[in-house]
Amino acid sequence: MEKKRTSIFENGLIWFGAGVSIAEILTGTYLAPLGFQKGIAAILLGHLIGCTMLFLAGVIGGKARRSAMETVKMSFGQKGSLLFSVLNVLQLVGWTAIMIYDGALAANGVLAAGSWVWCLVIGILIILWILIGITNLGKINTIAMTALFILTLILCKVIFFDSGAVGVISDESMTFGAAVELSVAMPLSWLPLISDYTREAENPVKATAVSAIVYGLVSTWMYVIGMGAAIYTGEYDIAQIMVKAGLGIAGLLIIVFSTVTTTFLDAYSAGISSESIVAKWNGKYVAIGVAVLGTIAAIVYPMDNITNFLYLIGSVFAPMIAIQIADFFLLKRTTEKNFDVVNLVIWVIGFITYRCLMNVDMVIGNTLPDMAVTIVLCLVVRKVIVRK
Repeated sequence: MEKKRTSIFENGLIWFGAGVSIAEILTGTYLAPLGFQKGIAAILLGHLIGCTMLFLAGVIGGKARRSAMETVKMSFGQKGSLLFSVLNVLQLVGWTAIMIYDGALAANGVLAAGSWVWCLVIGILIILWILIGITNLGKINTIAMTALFILTLILCKVIFFDSGAVGVISDESMTFGAAVELSVAMPLSWLPLISDYTREAENPVKATAVSAIVYGLVSTWMYVIGMGAAIYTGEYDIAQIMVKAGLGIAGLLIIVFSTVTTTFLDAYSAGISSESIVAKWNGKYVAIGVAVLGTIAAIVYPMDNITNFLYLIGSVFAPMIAIQIADFFLLKRTTEKNFDVVNLVIWVIGFITYRCLMNVDMVIGNTLPDMAVTIVLCLVVRKVIVRK
């Protein structure tokens, strides 16, 4: 029996859901000190960099018909890839908790029932999404995405046309380079996930292109909503914006379903990544476990500032994907070893380089220079090894 594949449209819907996110709106608010024009420029540049990398990562998994963490084995070895699988599962558990926390906090601001109640509601809906499964979500996702699309249009109208333009004076608390890096960070956080979905696509390259473009456009839109909310309404709390706008139940639906459609991907991919660590594990059950763990963590721990978490993700996964890009597209090589020591050492250098670049303010952010250094290092080292 032939395996059911996801269509280009279904992949586009999945990544529309990933982009419509309270976390992205909140991250957008951090860019308000730049002012609207500079902020827009930083958001566009950051997403162009991040989504180009997202596309390349998705093509690798789509063409190889492997999950994201299975493609890592092609560059780092069967056991060398375990480091990234474990780090990926940890970051996905972290993301699941952060998304549920943010969603519950915002939902509680619209309808006060207690944040822990909303954590449970969102957690249960995520588990329901996981049980339905990625290949059976077509109709449900279409309905959910159409509703979210309409509701976010209403939110845009409220912020940009009905707010009365309070205005935030631009200042030096956020540099352009730091804003670019925060804009790169969100698409970058999806790098270790995208192949989990493109591997299931009927047409991997087209599905990946649509996924990256749709996510890039929607994510940019979310950042602009967040930044616009902070600049034009003088309000950084998205729940309060919705309350003041009189969105009420509509606002609540935006918050809850955007959180579910995004966080589902985190929990689902954590399950898939876990199969790369222990082959016997059932990814679906692990995904449910991650959703439960994330819900508990969201109830117990405060998670109000995620910038350091975003930078940590960048420092781990930017050099990792840079090495994969160099191997797959430029060197056309894969490894059958347990550990590819050369690539692991290059990754450590890339990781340290990223952390050092965080102290340097560059207009294009840290990610692109770090990936460029890592790719060049990869090519030079491999050329030296071949000569020997």
